[in-house]
Amino acid sequence: MHQHIKASLTEAQQALDALLANPVALQSIEQAAALLIDVFQRKGRVYSCGNGGSMCDAMHFAEELTGRYRLDRAALGATAISDAGHLTCVGNDHGYEQVFSRYIEGHGRPGDCLVALSTSGTSKNIIRAAKAARELGMHVIVLSGKPSEVLSALSDVYICTPGGTFADRVQELHIKVLHILIELIERHFFPENYAVKV
Repeated sequence: MHQHIKASLTEAQQALDALLANPVALQSIEQAAALLIDVFQRKGRVYSCGNGGSMCDAMHFAEELTGRYRLDRAALGATAISDAGHLTCVGNDHGYEQVFSRYIEGHGRPGDCLVALSTSGTSKNIIRAAKAARELGMHVIVLSGKPSEVLSALSDVYICTPGGTFADRVQELHIKVLHILIELIERHFFPENYAVKV
């Protein structure tokens, strides 16, 4: 058992080291933060979505923005597409591929931003959501674990974080990226929360 614990932690460390050594990904993270800051500056809203564990990450991202990340501050307008009534209604009536795009069609406005997570880079409902957002004049930020020409073409900012054979390492990198984005947003709007305390 001990060797499996060490192997898991080593694999996670290798995935993080690979991200640290990837200048394209680091630049994309910086671009995503700047885009989100601009959206909030203009009083736009941010919507997030994903499947399974990525849904949980999308929800965490939104609640950290409306709530707080580290210290108290004003709320920021973010919503995860996670309402069970909506998801089951649209999934039943229109098909699961439309659960996110229908929400964007109903709520999204030009200048808003969609943050979409797909570890595989092939999730059909994520692709449809990105298309719907672009058609509405929204911005699109995508986090994936494998290169996707389709999602990259639909994105203002495309962040690819390969993490190994399985999705769990990708999800670990995605939550790290999301935390960094939240911190950079907070540092911009609430610098007093990051002032050095003597």
